[in-house]
Amino acid sequence: MINRIILVGRLTKDPELRYTPNGVAVANFTLAVNRPFTNQQGDREADFINIVVWRRQAENAANFLKKGSLAGVDGRLQTRSYDNNEGRRVYVTEVMAESVQFLEPKGSGSGSGSSNQGGYRDQDNPFAGQGSQGGGYGNSGNQNFGGGNQNRKNDSNDDPFANDGKPIDISDDDLPF
Repeated sequence: MINRIILVGRLTKDPELRYTPNGVAVANFTLAVNRPFTNQQGDREADFINIVVWRRQAENAANFLKKGSLAGVDGRLQTRSYDNNEGRRVYVTEVMAESVQFLEPKGSGSGSGSSNQGGYRDQDNPFAGQGSQGGGYGNSGNQNFGGGNQNRKNDSNDDPFANDGKPIDISDDDLPF
């Protein structure tokens, strides 16, 4: 049997972190995932999907994700039911996340209140080097996300793709084709 869910969306509110009586961390949040089509009025609708994440990833999600953050979730769909205070059976469907990936640099402005525009570096990435346990950006190397070269001055005009009117000095031997 296959039960695999892969989602990319934005958090509708900050993750809610709790601990079980045994001290195991669990975080809940809702992910707004756009539908691939528009309605008759031309508006794009979204599905609001409940996510549950456990242990260290729950703590990382609570510490690094905020309302509006773009996140990727890989997990499985699970249903459960319980009787509420009125004696009615309530059915719940949620995604049990096995991996949560941060898809934006820290401080990118869409959910984080931080003014750090430098982005994640490996020491800021709580998932760096954890392999299949999930990873911010899906990488585990020593890359510097959004921060540019460490030895360079971080300047807003330091765009390597900017057209400054000068010819590009490249030989035919450097081209891969």
